[in-house]
Amino acid sequence: MKETTNEGMPTASAALRRKSRWFMAGALVIAAAAFLVITLGGISKNLVYYWTPTDLHAAGDKAYGATIRLGGMVAPHSVQGRNGASGLEFDVKDATGIVHVKSSGVPPQMFRENIGVVVEGTMTRAGYFQCNRLMVSHNNEYRAPKAGHAIDKKELQKLMRSTEGLKD
Repeated sequence: MKETTNEGMPTASAALRRKSRWFMAGALVIAAAAFLVITLGGISKNLVYYWTPTDLHAAGDKAYGATIRLGGMVAPHSVQGRNGASGLEFDVKDATGIVHVKSSGVPPQMFRENIGVVVEGTMTRAGYFQCNRLMVSHNNEYRAPKAGHAIDKKELQKLMRSTEGLKD
């Protein structure tokens, strides 16, 4: 039974319900269209993958040209500064793989051998990883010395190594 007035017109509540249905149907169509645009529109081009050196080698051709965050440890005795230019070269390693990295920027102050790093950039066909961004992984935990506890000189020297080898 339709809700109508004496003149045969729909009541206000019936008109409001009809408007709400059209609004909900329109909102659903817009949401579905947005989902399709995002899904089919190449959002994967904007994704940044986090890989280890082993993952990078296993990816083969997929690794070339993609923006990647490569994580691992700076290999011992691999850090080399570029002569007459800013930037440096070093190797990033994990348990089984090593990737040579070339960075054009200035490294963070804590950068050194045997520290965890995340480098963002792309793998080149020339066989090295071109780094656009270099981040050092570090522990955010600070422990103040206990009251009356003498600071261990060896531990302090170990902490001071973080700037060793950096040029002014």
